[in-house]
Amino acid sequence: MVTDRSTAGDAVDAVVEESTDDALTREKSMDSEATEPGMTEATESGTTAPTADTATGTGLEPNVAGALSYLLGPITGVLFYVLEPEDAFVRFHAVQSTLVFGGLFVASIVLSVVLTVISFVPGVGWIAAAALGLGSLLLTPVAFLAWAFLLYKAYSGEEYSVPLVGSYARTYATVKE
Repeated sequence: MVTDRSTAGDAVDAVVEESTDDALTREKSMDSEATEPGMTEATESGTTAPTADTATGTGLEPNVAGALSYLLGPITGVLFYVLEPEDAFVRFHAVQSTLVFGGLFVASIVLSVVLTVISFVPGVGWIAAAALGLGSLLLTPVAFLAWAFLLYKAYSGEEYSVPLVGSYARTYATVKE
């Protein structure tokens, strides 16, 4: 049992000071870890704020949001166009996705209707329908390869512009001031 009160008080003060130093060391190491790309930083109020890498409206990194805009073609293209009003990179890929894959969707519908109508033409209708059917079969793998290529380019951070469509996408992707 401690009989001297000043010695006991000094011991308690030393333990409290040591605990405070340990807590400050842990906090500094957490702050240095939080500055890695894609992570959050602690602010003075104790809340977390996104770093520069996650500055998009959805909280995703721009390359991820750009790639996701190709995921379901025009559906995710329109979605990311609306959700990302301030990121030109994401908006470019969203518009390009909508134009390319929306156009391919419309082309496949038109091709199906034309194929159906031509197949009813007597005589040579079946030959023309077979030729258009072969073209329709080739459209699917080409569309898939284009989808995979554009998704990869967006994820790697490139602003690859599809011929004929890219200039329109760049025009509509401008960020509103």
